Amino acid sequence: MEWWERLAADFRLSSLWLELAVLAGSVALAYGLSRRAGRGQPPESVWFGRRIADGLMFPAVVLALVYAARVVVEHYQAVFLLRLAVPVFTSLVLIRFVARVLAMAFPRSGLMRLMERVLSWLAWGVAALWIAGLLPRVLQELDDIRIAFGKSSVSLLALLQGGLSAVLVLVAALWAASTFERRVLDHAVADLSMRKVAVNATRALLLFVGLLLALAAVGVDLTALSVLGGALGVGLGFGLQKLAANYVSGFVILLERSLRIGDNVRVDGFEGRITDIKTRYTLIRAGNGRESIVPNESLITQRVENLTASDRKFNLTTNITVAYGSDAAKVQQILCAAASAQARVLGDPAPVAFLLDFMPDGLVFNLNYWINDPAAGTASVRSAVNLAVLEGLRTAGIEIAQPQRVVHVVASTPGQDGVAPAALPPA
Repeated sequence: MEWWERLAADFRLSSLWLELAVLAGSVALAYGLSRRAGRGQPPESVWFGRRIADGLMFPAVVLALVYAARVVVEHYQAVFLLRLAVPVFTSLVLIRFVARVLAMAFPRSGLMRLMERVLSWLAWGVAALWIAGLLPRVLQELDDIRIAFGKSSVSLLALLQGGLSAVLVLVAALWAASTFERRVLDHAVADLSMRKVAVNATRALLLFVGLLLALAAVGVDLTALSVLGGALGVGLGFGLQKLAANYVSGFVILLERSLRIGDNVRVDGFEGRITDIKTRYTLIRAGNGRESIVPNESLITQRVENLTASDRKFNLTTNITVAYGSDAAKVQQILCAAASAQARVLGDPAPVAFLLDFMPDGLVFNLNYWINDPAAGTASVRSAVNLAVLEGLRTAGIEIAQPQRVVHVVASTPGQDGVAPAALPPA
């Protein structure tokens, strides 16, 4: 009640119009400074969002101005609105900081959206208790609640403070990792695969350091983690060896650059383009839209055909069989012309046709041609080339061979098996 009585006395003795003017001036000044500083900044920045009020800069500047105005005005008279504005803008700064960092680090994560909402409600709840003067009493009640862990006990307040400290430290680590990736790695590392491994390593290192700092802030003795580290090593050696092998293989692939994002590969009969290389698995998208998730260990221990390791040219072939009486040189000319007429077929190297084999049905020709955009699909260009080949052969009067079989009819001798021989028609 003393807090309420003091707040009521401040309300009677304060000049609301003066404080309202100071508060409005602080907000207007913060808006102007934030707008001026945010020109040319990317919309995914933590300090500046798509709108001025979306970023962290605006509420942080307002909080600094309001707090400074409160300290100055308190020397001359009692304050009321400025006293209430400080916890409100403090909660807003915390909410904006967590929301912007999580949105930048995990843009499509539903779990991060849920965590953002939970932290927002907690921040506004703490602000309400702070304004009402009930926060010290609630903190004392939480400190009196003890939770036993074996022979030791810890207060609920310490657990909540430790959890909040851990969340803030980890969010700050994510912010530092994202800032380092955007400001340094995007300009310093040109290769996409090397940038990916640098981003993953930087984020993992900063999160590990942030976790250690959070545990130290809670009061956990870090020397006790040596036992946990040993147990974790045993677990990785036995139960998690496959998972560890995939993570190690991912870093090996990225460092060796034997496979890169954008390469066309064939793995275990599945052919497609590498769209992303994660630390545990690699995504391969086929031309028909199907996507395969391949563990990184398989790319290290099994045979993988990299169809674009040396260059981006992609070879396609078509086999066709024509009658034995066809002009072989004319057939080769028609096949090469049919492939060269397609826009996606490369002129260098030029299409080439070979007489591949002599089969019972006819002459087998093999047409080879190259494209440099297999990600756009191969079925369409195959179909266009085959249609052009068919039209060219028909126009030239060249017959496409059909399966031929010779059947020999042997007449049996009279009286054999008690069946009379069948009369054969004259030839």
